[in-house]
Amino acid sequence: MKKIHLIMPENPSIFLRKMVKNTIKNQEYVLITNEDNLLNLKNKKILFAVELDNAGKNIGIDKLFSKLFQLGNDSLKDSIGSVLVNNSYNELYTKTIAQDIIFDSNRLGCEFPGRPLVEATSTLANMSTLSKTMNISLEKACFKSCEILGENLINYEQKKFNNPKLLVLHSSNYSTSNTLRLWRMIKKHLKDIDIKEIHIENGTIRDCIGCSYKTCKHYGQQTSCFYGGIMVEEVYPAILNSDSILWICPNYNDAISANLKAVINRLTALFRKTKFYNKSIFSVIVSGNSGGDALSKQLISALNINKTFRLPPKFSIMATANDKDAILDVPYIEDKAKNFAIKIKNYLLKEI
Repeated sequence: MKKIHLIMPENPSIFLRKMVKNTIKNQEYVLITNEDNLLNLKNKKILFAVELDNAGKNIGIDKLFSKLFQLGNDSLKDSIGSVLVNNSYNELYTKTIAQDIIFDSNRLGCEFPGRPLVEATSTLANMSTLSKTMNISLEKACFKSCEILGENLINYEQKKFNNPKLLVLHSSNYSTSNTLRLWRMIKKHLKDIDIKEIHIENGTIRDCIGCSYKTCKHYGQQTSCFYGGIMVEEVYPAILNSDSILWICPNYNDAISANLKAVINRLTALFRKTKFYNKSIFSVIVSGNSGGDALSKQLISALNINKTFRLPPKFSIMATANDKDAILDVPYIEDKAKNFAIKIKNYLLKEI
């Protein structure tokens, strides 16, 4: 079994050390505290443990990632990661710094299991649901979450398929969308993948209204949702039948489009019955000016951290194209599209 490489910069609190102890248990580990004692981190199991200061920062982790990027865009190739974050000062920043860590690590070639984060805010109020469910204290709920995270990291293995099924979700128009033009460039190199596309048209989906837990669970147990419609008739069955979901996301005001955000929100009912640990996500993101990283982090937070989808290495292809068909003028875009298709195939497809 691989040793865990524990990346824990700055000055970890006693509580963060307890989180680490409950995560690693008796597993052998190698401690990395700063950019000066970085080792070869390819093909490793990596646990990031980060203590936030009163401004929600950890300068050490920033320096460490700067060094990793200097070492090359594959400095975390074939590694598997998980994250612990503690903030002793307030309820803020734990999720955003985790998004940054996962996004940067993923760009460097690191994969993440579903739900790869345990965050401890100052009051541990974020542990209240698990605390009530298990009838244990907030602190014990946090340490139990760490234990589960450690087991998932240590036992995690990549999952490949003989005949992988890829579900593609979008809400754009093929005649005008640069994002869909980029998808078409990718799609022509995916002939070995079973692809199903669903167009989420305007007016076909209503957003989640936050039904009570009891109501949501009732419908979820029937693989349904209070609102029904395309989510229940097409999207739920397609997700259950897929091995991976590719999200086609044009950048609207540095956010995912309203229709796709509604799809993500409406997944909660299905999630009550079915977890997605064995399914992965990819994304195609095109921005008119900038901000592709903002959308990638939204997808990471909503789908990998919260909804338990696996995050393959370099899961997102991002480009900037404003005017109609401007995607065709992006330098080397055909090569980038082909390489992204190869990544999808290599991740999903078993070697024959």
